Amino acid sequence: MVSLYDLTPKFQDLLRPTLTKLVTAGITANQVTIFACFLCVFTGISIALHPNNIGFLLWLPVVLMARMALNTIEIMLVREFKQQSKLGVLLNELTDVISEAALYLPLAIYFQFSTTFVVLLVVLAVISEMAGVVAVQIGANRQYQGPMGKSDRAIWLGVLALLVGLGVNIPKALIDYTLIIIIMLLLITIFKRAHGALKEAGS
Repeated sequence: MVSLYDLTPKFQDLLRPTLTKLVTAGITANQVTIFACFLCVFTGISIALHPNNIGFLLWLPVVLMARMALNTIEIMLVREFKQQSKLGVLLNELTDVISEAALYLPLAIYFQFSTTFVVLLVVLAVISEMAGVVAVQIGANRQYQGPMGKSDRAIWLGVLALLVGLGVNIPKALIDYTLIIIIMLLLITIFKRAHGALKEAGS
């Protein structure tokens, strides 16, 4: 599970005290993964239950940042404390798509966001992750390339939710165009991952 923060040593250093406390308390990488997923699902449900209160959208960027931090902690637990497991790989992939669907689908109930574009975006996000995972079945490594990965989606949609949640008057057409750009970049991401998998597998 790769994030922009996974590649930032300074961010990892900030998380290290928390990591040490978790290890001391006996918390495992799989438990962190499950907690992150529950947090995302709870947040998504909370947002969906308040369609007339745009202020609830402010929780989205906060939870997205928390999710990135938890994902990075999980990676550090796996790499530095040798907590690799087949269950962990399965949980990683399943909770990723569950979390994204839970966080992003509720945007569709707000009039500022096109239901069609939000649903299409989520569907393509799931397919992009599937394209990365399926690569393993043909003998390639898990694929992460493309311009609209998990962290990129979090940044784009987190910023949109933040602005709308703060009451910034953004024309709906501009939000639609932004979602269309994300969708187009997701299509490119799917292609790049599929192409990369085939090239690596020698097909």
